[in-house]
Amino acid sequence: MADLSKPNTENQGESSGEIYNQNFIDSQQQMGQSDNQEYSENQQYYDETSFSSEGMSSPPPPFVEDKRKKYLIFAIIVVVLLLIVGLVVGFFIINRNNQPEEKKVTLTYWGLWEDKNIIQPILDDYQRINPNVTINYLMQNKIQYRERLQAQLSKGEGPDVFRFHNTWLPMFIKDGLFSPMPKTVYSDSDFENTFYRVAVSDLKSQGNYYGVPLMIDGLLLYYNEDILKSANVSPPKTWIDMQDAVSKLTVKEKEKIVTAGVAMGTAENIEHFSDILSLMMLQNGTQMSKSLFACNDKTTINCGVEALSFYRKFAELPNNVWDDTLDNSVVAFAQGKVAMIFAPSWQVFTIKSLNPNLNFKTAEVPQLPCSKQPCPSVNWATYWVEGVSAKSKYQKEAWDFLKYLSSAETMKKLYSLQVQSRKLFGEPYSRMDLAKTLSDNEYLAPLIAEAPSMESFYTASRTFDGETGLNSSLISYLKDAVNSLAQNVSPETALKTADNGFQQVFARFSITSAQ
Repeated sequence: MADLSKPNTENQGESSGEIYNQNFIDSQQQMGQSDNQEYSENQQYYDETSFSSEGMSSPPPPFVEDKRKKYLIFAIIVVVLLLIVGLVVGFFIINRNNQPEEKKVTLTYWGLWEDKNIIQPILDDYQRINPNVTINYLMQNKIQYRERLQAQLSKGEGPDVFRFHNTWLPMFIKDGLFSPMPKTVYSDSDFENTFYRVAVSDLKSQGNYYGVPLMIDGLLLYYNEDILKSANVSPPKTWIDMQDAVSKLTVKEKEKIVTAGVAMGTAENIEHFSDILSLMMLQNGTQMSKSLFACNDKTTINCGVEALSFYRKFAELPNNVWDDTLDNSVVAFAQGKVAMIFAPSWQVFTIKSLNPNLNFKTAEVPQLPCSKQPCPSVNWATYWVEGVSAKSKYQKEAWDFLKYLSSAETMKKLYSLQVQSRKLFGEPYSRMDLAKTLSDNEYLAPLIAEAPSMESFYTASRTFDGETGLNSSLISYLKDAVNSLAQNVSPETALKTADNGFQQVFARFSITSAQ
């Protein structure tokens, strides 16, 4: 290598000047010494930090984590989460405070037959689902119930929800006392597909329904099984069968009836006589809402007369099987003094209370004989309904409550509670989809079989509508007609007088044939 400390005269010549003069050389030498010193120091550092073996570098010093940074990050995350939660909770609190508070509602409910301790579990269930609603149930006395209910509703002081008879609609809607059921509770099709045809007919007026039935009832044939067996008689299925049966069942001593064949033919001592006679008129085609002389068969006007005459025959001498000297029909049946009577299902409890050991059963009521199968049937309905006051401040809540009461699940629970108390059965279901659940009950099975073909009229008995009520007024005219036959008044005359009375009552309650 060339010695850089000596001038290079070979290559430079004269023209290059004294680039490599002594000062420059001295300067370069000083710089070289400085560089050598710096290199020496670096080399010393490298030597101190290098591996001593095989010329490899040693690992860097270990990393020491700063825990303060970790805690700081964690604290920041917690604070952010708390802020988010606080904002969300605050939003809901503000939103809730801005919403109107749910109003507290108290519904007064007038019942007629059910003890409070039986129905209270049903009310408790509803109140758990609807905590803003309180149901105040009051069981009413049956005496003058209709007058009391109507007077209270007229003043706007009565119950929000109440029980009424299926025949009372004309007495209340003419004064605007009943609230029409909203279509949101039951649409027309829902109502028609849920309840029996008779309820659809009875409770609809001017396109609206005015109540929800929680039960169904009607006339049944009650028969003393021991008496029928001893005479080798089966429960009659037609009225011709009835005529044949009662002649075999009736026992007389010196023309005095000892054991009556059936309680028919009079008015004063037969429970539900108006129901029985009205059933026979309807079966024979009488259009009772028009006139007792209006018939389905337009070629005759005697359908009502025929029914009245046939009814009376059972008490006419000398072949009578019943008379007015006998006890009340239900009492006589409990005593074993009459083989058959007609009554609604609830009279089972009356008879059982009078004579727990009586061996009796129920059957469907007889029908008119016919030559074609299946024979058309007409049966009698008399039942109770729940309604809502048009003066109630809480009509929406009241109808919601009735929707709940009329549900299948609630009905079944109420029925089971009634059975726990009454033992034999509860109120027969008004819902058609529950009919099969009663088909094995020995007392109710015939009633449920009758239900699809039931009809009703304003002459239903034992409604406690008062002396001036619709039922009582019409029944009094029927009673006069039956009693007048015993005074040798002709059936035509007796029925004409009754029909005139019917038309007056219809006018008083604004009843038209369309209702």
